[in-house]
Amino acid sequence: MTAEPVAVPHVVNVDLAGRTALVTGGGGGIGRACALRLAAAGATVVVVDRNVEAAKLVAAEAGGRAEGVDLADPTAVDALDADVDIVVNNAGLQHVAPLQDFPVERFEYIQRVMVEAPFLLIRRALPHMYARGWGRIVNISSVHGLRASPYKAAYVSAKHALEGLSKVVALEGAAHGVTANCINPAYVRTALVESQIADQSAAHGIPESEVIEKIMLARAAVKRLIEPEEVAELLAYLCSPPAGFLTGASIALDGGWTAN
Repeated sequence: MTAEPVAVPHVVNVDLAGRTALVTGGGGGIGRACALRLAAAGATVVVVDRNVEAAKLVAAEAGGRAEGVDLADPTAVDALDADVDIVVNNAGLQHVAPLQDFPVERFEYIQRVMVEAPFLLIRRALPHMYARGWGRIVNISSVHGLRASPYKAAYVSAKHALEGLSKVVALEGAAHGVTANCINPAYVRTALVESQIADQSAAHGIPESEVIEKIMLARAAVKRLIEPEEVAELLAYLCSPPAGFLTGASIALDGGWTAN
């Protein structure tokens, strides 16, 4: 990574006592930061991750509970608790390859995890949210939900689909006190980003040492990686009372990438 992490204090004043939040991909990175931030605001957090041991560690930190689930399995998704007030669709994965070489089974798997699972989770949670007259759907999308990059057919397709789903939920949920928004970060300091460096190096034919500067940060005006806690603090705001009118939005946390 290029620089030392930036400290991110809690600045949003939000009380989520009595609320239950479900965070997918909560075992690390953005998901972990989101789970801990919601817990700090008083929410009971369900940490969902394919790596159950990682989920247990975060759940212990958050004072919540862990669920080891492969989100590509609809049966497993349907077994998760539906009585939640906040759904954070964060789980994701990446595969970098030219379109003509892109494995079909990998494309399908990514769509199941990043599109079908969020649909199923939202669909199951809405009745509870509607009954309580309050709910927050926060979809951790990406700058790639607003823009495209080569060699990322499955990821870009999935994030664009998540954007559309989020907007439909916003329209349907508004009358019931439910908001739905996307957070669209550029490259965040996570294991997922670290794992992409070698793939990007091979795809673009450049040394790994140049990938962050020349590929990942090339289109951003602010030349640093985003901290997971910055994403989590925006999530906290979206769960706060002043954000009750904010729905159907895609909030670019991208250092100016989409201003180009």
